[in-house]
Amino acid sequence: MCGIVGYIGKREAYPILIKGLKRLEYRGYDSAGVALINEKGDLSVYKTKGKVSDLEAYCADKDITGSLGIAHTRWATHGEPSSRNAHPHFSESKNLALIHNGIIENYADLKSKLKDKGVSFVSDTDTEVLVQFVEYVMVRKNLDLLTAVQLVLHEVIGAYAIAIIDKRQPDTIIAARKQSPLVVGIGEDEFFLGSDASPIIEYTDQVVYLEDGNIAVLKRGEDLKVVNIYNNELSPEIKTVDISLGQIEKGGYPHFMLKEIFEQPECITNCMRGRVNVEANHVTLSAVIDYKKQLLNAKRIIIVACGTSWHAGLIGKQMIENLCRIPVEVEYASEFRYRNPVVGKGDLVIAISQSGETADTLAAVELAKQNGAFIYGICNAIGSSIPRSTNTGSYIHVGPEIGVASTKAFTGQVTVLTMLALALGKEKGTVPETEYQEIVKELSQIPDKMQEVLKLNDRIADLSRTFTYARNFLYLGRGFSYPVALEGALKLKEISYIHAEGYPAAEMKHGPIALIDSDMPVVVIATHNNMYEKVLSNIQEIKARKGRVIALVSKGDDTIAKIADEVIELPDTLECLEPLIATIPLQLMAYHVAVCKGKNVDQPRNLAKSVTVE
Repeated sequence: MCGIVGYIGKREAYPILIKGLKRLEYRGYDSAGVALINEKGDLSVYKTKGKVSDLEAYCADKDITGSLGIAHTRWATHGEPSSRNAHPHFSESKNLALIHNGIIENYADLKSKLKDKGVSFVSDTDTEVLVQFVEYVMVRKNLDLLTAVQLVLHEVIGAYAIAIIDKRQPDTIIAARKQSPLVVGIGEDEFFLGSDASPIIEYTDQVVYLEDGNIAVLKRGEDLKVVNIYNNELSPEIKTVDISLGQIEKGGYPHFMLKEIFEQPECITNCMRGRVNVEANHVTLSAVIDYKKQLLNAKRIIIVACGTSWHAGLIGKQMIENLCRIPVEVEYASEFRYRNPVVGKGDLVIAISQSGETADTLAAVELAKQNGAFIYGICNAIGSSIPRSTNTGSYIHVGPEIGVASTKAFTGQVTVLTMLALALGKEKGTVPETEYQEIVKELSQIPDKMQEVLKLNDRIADLSRTFTYARNFLYLGRGFSYPVALEGALKLKEISYIHAEGYPAAEMKHGPIALIDSDMPVVVIATHNNMYEKVLSNIQEIKARKGRVIALVSKGDDTIAKIADEVIELPDTLECLEPLIATIPLQLMAYHVAVCKGKNVDQPRNLAKSVTVE
């Protein structure tokens, strides 16, 4: 949610800031703005409701010169989307400008106190309170910008990533973070700032990921300085980013989502590289080697996640319980963190997050750590907050995922959970050797089978056109396919805005069957597995009520083809690996339905890629 970009150096800042904002559009936003200090020392703020392109149009006849600036895309929390509520926010004197990601929980109390002191406000945001508070402290106590920021942050409750500039200090940007990501890029006599590395990598691969409580001082002509709110100087670790510019561009595809769906065979190969040794029929995870005792001694596993990651966790639960014989619970992180959960020493908590910055999942990790649990993180974004907060874990290595609706990250998470279950089951001796070798061998063939499914794209596109009329969809599956049904429904509603629900097929009779009529498309995952006959009966029940059935079946199945309205044939695989195959046609169908309806599939309304607020 929201995006921060900053620059200070010798170049013109505005083009870098605008390009950076475009790189961050995937995070979700409803307004954009930029603040610049020019050579004469003038501080200008330009902002508007809408897209970055609207900001560019607004700035077309403005003074956009200057080699220092900060820019922002806002996802509305406090106050409606509008130019007035967009960032950056001026202080009352217009000497300071500030941008902010996150939520200041005690903003109302702070705002009331400042109003009593005579400070006036022009927006409805919690962010404006910060910049007005900083200026009030600077004037009242005669302090420099850094010291004032430190004092203000002592009083702030909530999450923030901020960047603030002062036209009286035209060679300095102050940036700080707490529970919201912020990255500093280090170039030659220049600094860059970003919510993640994507606005930075075009210019430098040397970055510092700020930790919670860090305040960075980006000063022209000086080395990066990092302190905390107590003014203790810190020694930040400079890391090399291994993301290429090509990875965050569309590569000829009309949308990032379609590109990322088609990247999945290569991504899953990368995810398994160095971990799955087919010749030796073996899976090796460094975390299992390094922390074998803690992992093998776990009496219970709790998976915490949100959204798509939660669906991956449901599949992981079945894999781990089947292969490791350890009880597994799957919790919504947003519920887990608030319900006084029974968790402690001897528990293994697996936290799953694509961005590694999901606020609820990060809070769940901290709660579990405080109670003595051992934490295993599964993330995509290298250097993000969750990997830094966990005891160990595994990256999914699928590359940057720009489309808001997660695709390749989901299959990457399922792949890592599968490898973790195999590695733990092998060490515990709970999985028969023949079954272990069979799964390892078949897992290595999944990328090729994904490629086979992707050849169905044109047919799925044609099929999708006939269902754009629908106002509701039902997705059904059983066993390993039930979480796939949930994920398929989520994809459709996220980007097409069609209401969709996923259910275990057997539960259809306990309510959803009342919805079925000739206008209700029902997607059923009906591949050959242990419950094939039962799912076949469910399809017959749907057809008896004139429901329209789209069935995902195993190649060569002619039984369901005789009763379903549409059939999508999938290559055979092991039942436990079917989610990696069956999810792809559901991703494609959601994509094509949304395109047919003229929706913005990469940036669906009201959604954000990295959910850094509750």
